[in-house]
Amino acid sequence: MKPLALLLVLTLPAAATNVVFIMADDLGYMDTGFNNPASFYETPNLNALAAQGVRFTAGYAACPVCSPTRSSILTGQYPARTRNTDYFGAPNGHQELPADLKATDYANHAKRPVLPAPYLARLAASHTTLAEAFKARGYVTMHAGKWHLGPKGSWPEDHGFDVNIAGTDRGGPYGGKRYFSPYGNPKLPDGPAGEHLPDRLATEVSKFITDHKDQPFFIYLPFFSVHTPLMGRADLVKKYQAKQAKLGLKAAFTSEPPRENRSIQEHAIYAAMVEAMDQAVGKVLKALDDNGLTQDTIVIFFSDNGGLSTSEGSPTSNLPLRAGKGWLYEGGIREPLVIRWPKTVKPGGTCHAPIISTDFYPTLLAACGLDPIPNQHKDGVSFLNLLQNPSAIHQRAPLFWHYPHWGNQGGIPSAAVRDGSWKLIEFYWKKGIELYDLTSDPGETRDLAAQNPAKAAELQAKLDSLRKDTAALPPRINPDATARFESW
Repeated sequence: MKPLALLLVLTLPAAATNVVFIMADDLGYMDTGFNNPASFYETPNLNALAAQGVRFTAGYAACPVCSPTRSSILTGQYPARTRNTDYFGAPNGHQELPADLKATDYANHAKRPVLPAPYLARLAASHTTLAEAFKARGYVTMHAGKWHLGPKGSWPEDHGFDVNIAGTDRGGPYGGKRYFSPYGNPKLPDGPAGEHLPDRLATEVSKFITDHKDQPFFIYLPFFSVHTPLMGRADLVKKYQAKQAKLGLKAAFTSEPPRENRSIQEHAIYAAMVEAMDQAVGKVLKALDDNGLTQDTIVIFFSDNGGLSTSEGSPTSNLPLRAGKGWLYEGGIREPLVIRWPKTVKPGGTCHAPIISTDFYPTLLAACGLDPIPNQHKDGVSFLNLLQNPSAIHQRAPLFWHYPHWGNQGGIPSAAVRDGSWKLIEFYWKKGIELYDLTSDPGETRDLAAQNPAKAAELQAKLDSLRKDTAALPPRINPDATARFESW
């Protein structure tokens, strides 16, 4: 039985604060107009949201791939601690793989220089999730969108959500006609033929807001957008094809061994996907306005990892941030983040303090006047003070990442720590340690480890301490690895 199962539901005041947590999938830091006015993609609703709230320039996902970050949000713990260190469905541990997978570089662990650490491919039932914390305190809870946190029996309804729309073990919209109805999703009844998935999710959330406007609610809306497959509405694709042609944009790439990294935004289909998601966000915000709930509702917009720039069509560019999804460079973990809360947050604010996805759990409880959950969100630190004053001094331990896996976007098993403006990455193979000053070099172009060994040693010690504290499982050397990887 979970710890909160025996708690009595508390009586909440009529003006309880609502929460709408909106998360994009694979949306990069530079993909929104509020972070990048020169972006090829158009995001008017998100830009308006940022203007009405506070924009965070150093908001981080706890992992460069999806499932671990989602786990960190719902548990308040680092993926290393929960053992959810890779996307669920990735080849797990050191086991033999089916013969039909052994032809691919990613799956062929038998030839990897290091073998990835095993990981737990479900959200453990022992956690008191953020949804369960709200539910036990009288909130009605809704999940709408991508779940990807375990097989049946570990779906949203098993972790505190009263309503589950579309949430299964799938990492993308892979049934039916994918982003269009019929969806082939057991948790999403089909709509009219051709109905678009992001709009449908926004419609479901809008209806939930209207139906529960007299109750406090916690809504978690993790869009499938803009994850592959790359598919857009025909009208929007046509719009961006014309824009691409008018601007004379051509695809371009730079080297990020062992991959090529897209260096310009010009992908018309991806742009269509971004704008369609932005329109869906606008529909949800309008539902809050129409029901008179805007003032008393915290709205968060975030992404689960960096933009996809080195694989699977490489549809976006994160420059000047380095690399993208699957890497511990900034392009893989620094996220677009805005928070609107008109009752408390002054419009138009910008906050530069580093925060990470484990921090949402205690922050939201504190913002809603709810007590913390002992022994649950142990890696999260409330940043409520930054919502009240974005320039406030924020005391926080170093941020920590542990990704002991071979990313199928080309990333190498690695771990990282950020302390103030300094960031150290330790690669578990070949590259060793790299040190960057993110204030002067956010693109991580100048490795300072050799010229500043004292700072590198300081951060290495902090990284070692965090790995020890979370009992992080390391990869191990593969004695049977072939020499072909030395050419990297």
